[in-house]
Amino acid sequence: MNEFVTYQSKENYAIITIQNGKANAISYDVIDGLNDCLDKAEQENKVVILTGQSGIFSAGFDLNVMTKSTEAAKELVTKGSQLSLKMLSFSQPIIVACSGHAIAKGAFLLLSADYRIGIEGDFKIGLNEVQIGMTMHNAGITIAKARLSEVYVNRSVNNAEIYNPKQAIDAGFLDVIVPENHLLPTAIKVAELFSTLNKKAHAATKLKVRKQHLQDLEEAIQQDLKADISINP
Repeated sequence: MNEFVTYQSKENYAIITIQNGKANAISYDVIDGLNDCLDKAEQENKVVILTGQSGIFSAGFDLNVMTKSTEAAKELVTKGSQLSLKMLSFSQPIIVACSGHAIAKGAFLLLSADYRIGIEGDFKIGLNEVQIGMTMHNAGITIAKARLSEVYVNRSVNNAEIYNPKQAIDAGFLDVIVPENHLLPTAIKVAELFSTLNKKAHAATKLKVRKQHLQDLEEAIQQDLKADISINP
């Protein structure tokens, strides 16, 4: 927990909120804060609701870091991939209350969760890496292949196609959309429902279902450490 990520503990769930400037960028501080908050939720045996600011969940990695150097970009992307690995294998259910735009790593956080609730409106959701001059990293491709609807993988990854919330359901980024004022109440209802699951059975089943995907992601992270990762506009 830090000034960029807040943690609210409720009876059966915890609300983790990203709040990092206009773009709600995923920086080192945000990743550290998310890791700390996830650890706390696990210790408290709480279902997680992850959300952002009004109008934006996250526009992706901090571009100041991504454009600084190849080494800086690689380090941030690696930390982001490790966060996705942690989320995909997390012992508690993770619900994302997607509060608006979700681009690049913001969209990958959707693909790293168990249930994703979006809001109606003119919001952009998708993977724009190729659009901004970044060859998609191996971990990103692995996550996309595991979680996106098959027909949308090439459209999303190769073509950087961006979707509105309704289209994002078909693509596999979201599970349901609701009016904006229903976002948190819906997430809380889902969290209360998920809190009735047998947590040990949920955790063990998740690892079984995702076993191959998690192994592939671990390998992809290692491959990315040997590759060039940068943005070349």
